[in-house]
Amino acid sequence: QVQLVESGGGLVQAGGSLRLSCLLSGRTFNSVNMGWFRQAPGKEREFVAAIRWNRTAYYGDSAKGRLFISRDNAKNTMYLQMNNLKPEDTAVYYCAGAPSYSGSDLRRVQDYAYWGQGTQVTVSS
Repeated sequence: QVQLVESGGGLVQAGGSLRLSCLLSGRTFNSVNMGWFRQAPGKEREFVAAIRWNRTAYYGDSAKGRLFISRDNAKNTMYLQMNNLKPEDTAVYYCAGAPSYSGSDLRRVQDYAYWGQGTQVTVSS
């Protein structure tokens, strides 16, 4: 059974930084493409960033220049480094996984087969 567990969320002041982690178990990590989404209250789940098994990365408009995705295949872990955080970054952040053979776009919720429970990020002004 595939499991994704996020960690690293919390409360931070505007301009601060956080690093989120997502640990995958139950499947060979380098056979899974990974992504980060976020969902603010009353809004739809939004694509943040994705990274393929070969470390090719993609970013949503909200992430460009401030948020950086990476993965460590030896540790079965994906990261999201978030810098210069803004109050509008406040959301629950979810990590997601998609089998690498699926060839999916990775920017859509429906591209992913596995989801974590989410970690709350709150940015105060």
